[in-house]
Order: sequence, then C-alpha cells, then structure tokens
Amino acid sequence: MTRIFFATDVHGSEVCWRKMINAGKFYEADVLVLGGDMTGKALVPIMQEGNIFKVSFLEQELTATEKDLPGIERMISDRGYYPLRVDEEMVEALNQDKELVERTFTGHVLETAERWMRYADERLSQWGIPCYVCPGNDDMFEIDEVIDRASHVHLCEGKAIELDKDWTMVSTGWSNPTPWDTFRECSEEDLLVKLEEAMALAPGMDRTVFNFHVPPFGSSLDEAPELDRDLRPKFAGRSLVPVGSHSVMEVVKKYQPPLGLFGHIHESKGVKRIGKTICMNPGSMYEQGVLLGCLVDLDKNGVKKYVLTSG
Repeated sequence: MTRIFFATDVHGSEVCWRKMINAGKFYEADVLVLGGDMTGKALVPIMQEGNIFKVSFLEQELTATEKDLPGIERMISDRGYYPLRVDEEMVEALNQDKELVERTFTGHVLETAERWMRYADERLSQWGIPCYVCPGNDDMFEIDEVIDRASHVHLCEGKAIELDKDWTMVSTGWSNPTPWDTFRECSEEDLLVKLEEAMALAPGMDRTVFNFHVPPFGSSLDEAPELDRDLRPKFAGRSLVPVGSHSVMEVVKKYQPPLGLFGHIHESKGVKRIGKTICMNPGSMYEQGVLLGCLVDLDKNGVKKYVLTSG
C-alpha cells in the first residue's frame, strides 16, 4: 500500500510549507504531492521612519520598533506575503520604476523558494520521503529551476511519476484562462493537448492518478465567487459560479482514472465522484496559516481509503 499526502495552493505561506514538508512523517505518508501555486502574490512594505516601522497589512495599521520586526515579518510570511523593509527613498524609486518592482518581487519569490528547498531537503533526507511539486498558474517559470536544484523535492510538470510499482501520477499545473492573466494559463484547446501529452506517458489508466491544478468544470470542486466587470465579488461573494476546465472534465470522463487530485479554487473543498473517478480538492486556507490536505491510501485494487485533513 502507498499513502499519498496531497495539498495545494499554499501561495507563499511559510508556515503552510513547513506543515506540508512535515506532513509526511506526521501522517506516515510515503509520498508528498503539492498541486501548484506554491508562491505568494505580493510584497508588503514595512516603512521605516526614524526608529519606528509602520506597516499596513490585512486591514491592520501596525507600528513597531526594530526588536518587534522579526515577529511582524514572520506573521506576514506565514500568511503568504513577502515583507519588504523600505524607507522614503526606496518607496520613491519603486513608485517611479515598475521594472524595479518586478525585479524586487521576483527576487523575494526566488529567495524564499531557495530557502524552502533547503528546509525540505534537510527534513525529507531524514525520512526518505519524496515531495513532488507541480507549479500552478500563479507560479512564475523561474521557480522551476529552483525546484530542479533540490534533492528531495522533484518537479513533476508534464511527467509520469512512478509512485510505487503499481501506480503512476501524471501532472500539469496549467489552467484555462483566468481574469488575472497569470503565468501558466492557456486556451482550453491548448490545455487539452497538454493533458493528452501527459497521459500518453502513463502505462495504463486503471492505476493512474491525475494531478491537475484545475478542477473539472461543473464538478462542484470548481465554484468561485462570481465577479463584476471590476473583478470584485458580486453579492458579497455569495454568488458562486463554476470556473473549472472543460478539458479536464473531458479527460476525466474519457479516461476514468481511479483518483484525481485538484486545487486552484480555494473555496471548493470537497470530494466528488465522476464515473469511476474519485475527484478531490482539499481547498486552501493559506492566509489563516492552515494547511488543508487529502490523505489517500492506494493498494493494487484501487483507492482503499481517503480523508480530508486540516492542520
């Protein structure tokens, strides 16, 4: 029997990444799988004014001295953002130069990812547990090289990975178009090509796991708040609409693997059977520092048992 721990959409949360890496030992899993969107979305400036530091974060206005800064920076990092100490001169430079903003953001993303890989290698080398990561639509392409340099974290985009002697996992983190114009999104037609290419590498569908970032359209695992033309949630977020991929639904119905692991839509935590396929989206609560996941036991006969986790 092989036990998988699957989580997704940690979006730069330092504490969620540490929980992810330690989940293997805690849940006695044989394999860790991160389904995409590993990196954060924004810098949070911490403004220095003399001996005082000010930060506006998640509707809080905080004032601190230098000795308080490590705690504030840790709070920001645990919620998936990148703290950036600035002064008036740097703020002015950033306001005048969009490329400087991009370079600063990219630098923090890659520096954090390097640190995460070192942490993972140190921990996972003790237990011999592999971790497979498939970057999602929000992950810049530069992150792939960072993952590739790790020893115990493995890039699985577009690959067929042998989970054990019986089971294979095929993966892609690409998504259908979103309103946010993110790094790894493409048309449904191009996504279908990527899915078919990945599945062509699997020896057979009866012992294959789909690890696709985007859930199947209309599966109830893909319901997100409806947006107005200014990209604000309608009706205070109470109106939900399906935003998953038609191509993913097509291949799930066509190939009917025993297990499909999905993410992307944080609000749509759940399990749904589509024909013979058990489809799971553990959802995401990274901003609260909570790691949501799925624990799945596979044996030679199929999915033996599963449970959604929160920790």
